Amino acid sequence: MSNTARPRRSVLYMPGSNARALEKGRGLPADALILDLEDAVAPEAKETARRQIVEAIAAGGYGARELIVRVNGFDSPWGDDDVKVMATSGADAILLPKVETAAMVQDLEARMAAAGAPDTMGIMCMMETPLGMLNAQQVAAASPRITCLVMGTSDLVKDLQAAHTPARLPVLTSLGLCILAARAYGIAIVDGVHLDLSDDAGFADHCLQGKELGFDGKTLIHPKTVAKANEVFAPSAEEVAWSHKIIAAHGEATAAGQGVVVVDGKLVENLHVEAAERLVALAEAIARMENAA
Repeated sequence: MSNTARPRRSVLYMPGSNARALEKGRGLPADALILDLEDAVAPEAKETARRQIVEAIAAGGYGARELIVRVNGFDSPWGDDDVKVMATSGADAILLPKVETAAMVQDLEARMAAAGAPDTMGIMCMMETPLGMLNAQQVAAASPRITCLVMGTSDLVKDLQAAHTPARLPVLTSLGLCILAARAYGIAIVDGVHLDLSDDAGFADHCLQGKELGFDGKTLIHPKTVAKANEVFAPSAEEVAWSHKIIAAHGEATAAGQGVVVVDGKLVENLHVEAAERLVALAEAIARMENAA
């Protein structure tokens, strides 16, 4: 499955220090879980969180959910040990906070290899600082292990000395730079969190805005938001049906030696078929995940 066809509609942060949350994650309909060792874990609980995450992954029961571990930065007392332990934990990916340069990614890559990480273990990058935004292209291109960019809009807004607004105008430039980098290098990208858990309408609006901008999904801080994110970022039944229709019509036209075809009055070219095939692949991946739950 390509990086962008794997479902990441809902990517839920879960504190590694909260054993009850790690257990609850096995039954939540989130596409991916970020098992957190960084911001959500107090300094005195870091080692406990590390041990609990390893035990939870080893115990299994998470089905087809993507399991991502956010480690501490290497400027902290915990980051190096986090990677050494998580490299062989069975997690799908390691998420590095505050990525600003290709060198930071390559440093993580080297530490993972030295710790015995399998080739299948991915790297995800938190994009949450002004320098990270300016270097988004070099970050996205830094390693073949990179599978996804993860927006950290809370820290970004703080560092920009901006404000959280309903339309998110202060961060649109930053979001756009990261989306461009992700798409240029064929990797996925997920939007930042919505902080106001009492604002259901605002959360839904941000999900729709994120989908329209091109994000694959949204990072979440509470299980109650999973269903709406899944709904918004999933292909609709109408989109899937149309995609199947134009794929079939274009295939028939190609077999007849025609480069383009008109379907229901709309011109269909290769670029439309490529988008349709990507959408169908995503819908099929979501169906497999839900059937396996």
